[in-house]
Amino acid sequence: MSSHEHYMQLALAQAKLAADIDEVPVGAVLVTEDKQVFTAHNAPIANHDATAHAEIEVIRKASACIDNYRLLNSVLYVTLEPCLMCSGAIIHARIGTVVYGANDEKTGAVSSLYQALSDKRLNHQPSIISGILKEKCSQQLRNFFKAKRLAKKRG
Repeated sequence: MSSHEHYMQLALAQAKLAADIDEVPVGAVLVTEDKQVFTAHNAPIANHDATAHAEIEVIRKASACIDNYRLLNSVLYVTLEPCLMCSGAIIHARIGTVVYGANDEKTGAVSSLYQALSDKRLNHQPSIISGILKEKCSQQLRNFFKAKRLAKKRG
């Protein structure tokens, strides 16, 4: 197993924690340049905070711990392609590499809907690696939304 797969497995475990509290199952892991590892998952419902996406939560944790909002040369692993908001935070935090699993055709801002992280007009472009454990990441999301639809039908 590659290190990318290892960290994506940790992100998948975080996504499961999100699903367990009825949040959209997205998990994130941030590995700093000095190999500190931070984890988080989606929590907008639990936190009553529209910005509490997994990526934002893990950036907040890491930044608070290292006393710096710039996370230079860090690697962010996330189970779902980051949205426009999270892409903005990634750029501002100067994250070095973004690794994600599943594409997000509806709100993805890395390759699907927008290409914010590779926009040369912006002052930072992280390296991008996509498709790591893509099927596992996609299946976790499909299972969550399938269960939601079934529960709604049952009333």
